[in-house]
Amino acid sequence: MSDKLEQIFLELLKEIGEDPTREGLVKTPKRSANAFRFLTKGYNQTLDEIVNNAIFEAESKDMVILKNIELYSLCEHHMLPFFGKAHIGYIPDKKIIGVSKLARIVDMYARRLQIQERLTHQIAKAIWDILNPLGVAVVIEAQHLCMMMRGVEKQNSVMQTSAMLGIFQTSQSTRMEFLELIKR
Repeated sequence: MSDKLEQIFLELLKEIGEDPTREGLVKTPKRSANAFRFLTKGYNQTLDEIVNNAIFEAESKDMVILKNIELYSLCEHHMLPFFGKAHIGYIPDKKIIGVSKLARIVDMYARRLQIQERLTHQIAKAIWDILNPLGVAVVIEAQHLCMMMRGVEKQNSVMQTSAMLGIFQTSQSTRMEFLELIKR
């Protein structure tokens, strides 16, 4: 076995007292290494690659919202999953982005070791930097397995975080409109 990540998973199996030669575990180090690479592929992506020039001129200054974007990430403290949904809103100023790119931005940052608070702000800042809009709002609701499977073991807890930039930060009515629309 020459792959370093595979070797680490093999050693992990041994360390917890498992027999990595038993039938069900023989290929586990390779599968685990591949899964971990997929779950952290955001480190190998850039915003420019994700956006891929999918920015378009637009005269609209009406709020754009994409809600219920599934996200899956790993907490940086325990490397256990957290999962939930992101809601993104922005108010264009001459530029809009292809709608699928918003979901891809969420995935790029989620597929790194994260804390939800940072993830929320990274998504908002990325959209802010790309579009230079009048405002950006991001809300994430997620469940954390590090809280559900271990520690306090609270099965029904949901963490909510938000990042508000531009007019979403300065105008309470704009912020409230966004928050009302994502509830529907």
